[in-house]
Amino acid sequence: MSLRAKLAGGTVTAVVLGMAVASGLPATAEGATAEYTVIASESVSAADAVAAIQRAGGTVTARNDDVGMFQVVAPTGPFVERVNASGALVGAVSRRPIGSAPRKSDPALDEPAAGPVAPAAESKRPPAVGMDPLDEKLWGLSMVRSDRARTVNPGDKRVTVGVLDTGLDASNPDLAANFNAALSRNFAPDIPDIDGPCEVESCLDPVGTDDGGHGTHVAGTIAAAANGHGVSGVAPNVSLVELKGGQDSGYFFLDSIVNALTYAAKAGIDVVNMSFYLDPWLYNCVANPADTPAQQAEQRTIIAAMFRALTFAHLHGVTLVGALGNNHEDLGNPRTDLSSPDYPAGTAHERPIDNSSCWDLPAEGPFVIGVSALGPSGKKADYSNYGTEQISVSAPGGWQLDGFGTPQYNLPANRILSTYPKKVLQGLGRVDAAGNVLPQFANTVFKDCTDDGRCGYYAYLQGTSMASPHAAGVAALIVSRYGRVDLRHRGGLTMDPGRVERRLTATAAEHACPEPRLQQYRDEGRSAEYDAYCAGDTRFNGFYGHGVVDAYAALTDRGLF
Repeated sequence: MSLRAKLAGGTVTAVVLGMAVASGLPATAEGATAEYTVIASESVSAADAVAAIQRAGGTVTARNDDVGMFQVVAPTGPFVERVNASGALVGAVSRRPIGSAPRKSDPALDEPAAGPVAPAAESKRPPAVGMDPLDEKLWGLSMVRSDRARTVNPGDKRVTVGVLDTGLDASNPDLAANFNAALSRNFAPDIPDIDGPCEVESCLDPVGTDDGGHGTHVAGTIAAAANGHGVSGVAPNVSLVELKGGQDSGYFFLDSIVNALTYAAKAGIDVVNMSFYLDPWLYNCVANPADTPAQQAEQRTIIAAMFRALTFAHLHGVTLVGALGNNHEDLGNPRTDLSSPDYPAGTAHERPIDNSSCWDLPAEGPFVIGVSALGPSGKKADYSNYGTEQISVSAPGGWQLDGFGTPQYNLPANRILSTYPKKVLQGLGRVDAAGNVLPQFANTVFKDCTDDGRCGYYAYLQGTSMASPHAAGVAALIVSRYGRVDLRHRGGLTMDPGRVERRLTATAAEHACPEPRLQQYRDEGRSAEYDAYCAGDTRFNGFYGHGVVDAYAALTDRGLF
């Protein structure tokens, strides 16, 4: 089974009234009805929006009034055209998968490393205080100085980090210790037509499970517990909240992401990690002439919904951290898009991208702290997006091809090791039915058990998806250290997201551009398409942003406030 980490979600009791997608309504293929997400125009009341939807022939089945979003069932036919013509509505998006993360077509990014296998180097230094047995393999923890930071503040349980991802395997002892089941939600009920048969009768997988693996990996980097077993995270004592958004098939709906973000805002979540971007459009454009009028309207709807949801979350105290993406391009000077729309299959067409009217979401959305990915040498990973327009900071994301010309070149250990579900590893053929790691994967997949027999599994991945949770973990430590008691949300801690971002960026370890500034990857076998020019100076540049996130400096620099 390939990792299908499509990262976003949507069903929340407090915000949404229901999910048309799981209601058993007739499918479009039967010619009866179709399901849509409709966004109201700015300053249009919910009542007026519903009336406009009804006039267009639709029936509202669920709604999120915080951002003016409605789930609608309508007869197939002119409904979309009527919505697009209505001054009260921005537009309609067909209720189909529109989100993804690492691509199935790039196994170097989306599956646990399989080799080459080489013996791990033996650690020559004593373990730091509060470190776990496998932490010697976590070069990322040392790069962001989490090993030192935890001696100052390992994180506060009252601080919550939302993992907006494929789920979270809470059976892993490293995650169980910090898992907040009460706040966790599944925003992505299984859709049999897309995902296959449901695993449970309700089609809503229970929280604490993950059929993709990506979310579990992200969660471990943020806050795996320092409990003497397995690995530990950047902020090993904060609380993890699952905001499940990935379908089993790897697809996502726009409304799911929006609902997850508004839920996080209302639930008092402190930090949300978003290691994903929205499909089917690599870039959502206002009016790309290469797209049809209907496709243009769909993208305008996505842009409006995401901008509102991100702004709503920010204004309600959520620090938003996002991966810059793995398309090896300057986000301020994007290449022609050849991959969109990537769903349904076979519909992609060539799309020149106008940077002033197109957005890679959520990375280029408002208030998102964008994170690029580094290898263990500190070099920008060949796959990582970059650019002064959107980058905020850099962090360890893993890069197997790092270290050319040294014994470390092309080793799985150059990736990021973190928690991973046993079920997914068994599906990949890395772990047998009895739970044993197969011998040929003994240096790429790890198992560690507690004294009472509970076992956790760990695997290597790489991507900006792995860099973003390093930054999210540091953000959680900042709230732990400097936040104030929030009486609105059960006495948790809270901190203005702007202050969190300022401390995160101000304490990042400055890193100059490489010389020459045009970074090439010919030795690693990459074409000229991967060439990347680093603009800016030591204080801020397109590869490192304000610098490499530094957990210890973030907790100890007293010159900021």
